[in-house]
Amino acid sequence: QRHSVRVLVREGSPYGALVERGARPTLGDLKDPRSLAEACRGVDVVVTTASAGERGGADTPQSVDVEGNRHLIEAASQAGVRQFVFVSALPASLDHPVPVVRAKAETELALRESGLPHTIIAANCFMDIMFALVVGDRILSGQPVTLVGEGRRRHSFVAARDVAAFAVAAVNHPAAVNRRIAVGGPDAISWRDVVAVYERALGRTATVQWVAPGELLPDLPPVPGLAPLVSGLMAGLEAFDSPVDMTDAARTFGVTPTSVDDFVASVRATPNAVVPAADARP
Repeated sequence: QRHSVRVLVREGSPYGALVERGARPTLGDLKDPRSLAEACRGVDVVVTTASAGERGGADTPQSVDVEGNRHLIEAASQAGVRQFVFVSALPASLDHPVPVVRAKAETELALRESGLPHTIIAANCFMDIMFALVVGDRILSGQPVTLVGEGRRRHSFVAARDVAAFAVAAVNHPAAVNRRIAVGGPDAISWRDVVAVYERALGRTATVQWVAPGELLPDLPPVPGLAPLVSGLMAGLEAFDSPVDMTDAARTFGVTPTSVDDFVASVRATPNAVVPAADARP
């Protein structure tokens, strides 16, 4: 769109590719309010996807997803930002059992109360992370796939690139102002269906085993906090269905959602697109 783009980065993070594309970096951290005032100075639109995820250490859902986002909202408000685009989660609620999802709801509330013109991109479960960790990596390595509960609940899983496209399309779009936009894929399918899609794409038969909601998924990569996070999300997805009718949003913002079959086919065509589990970031 030919906008001038500033990226907030932490010292030592791999942001060189963004600079090569024309972005101008500014050093800072959501946990450091003073750095955010400088980052937001002269900015018209803030787009944030930041989350502690499974990082651990000083980066926690409380320090980043709650307090850090609050710091960013305050800095954006003081700088006179005209639109704040926040990538949230479709099931975000103040009583959600998963801390990072609950933190998304707290940020949504803070954003609405701030008075800032805003857009909340309420993304459903990402194909890119969960599919690789739970199904793709397991089948490719010849190990069993573990599902939670019965795996029959249906969800409109979404590709990360589609969420990014909606976030970009929302910038300066009048239909996006002060709106929460649910973003999912074109089809609502179950985890059993996901396994079947991978079996067709990879030409392999998966061995599926089951754990009850509340149990940890076995054999996840040894990343701090990853097993509780993924297991909690999987258990949560067994409690409800989350179909999303994308007809109106796709037409309004000009984004065509990616189907599960097309996503898995693209991963199969380019194996490096499968996120190495040890480096996965929700």
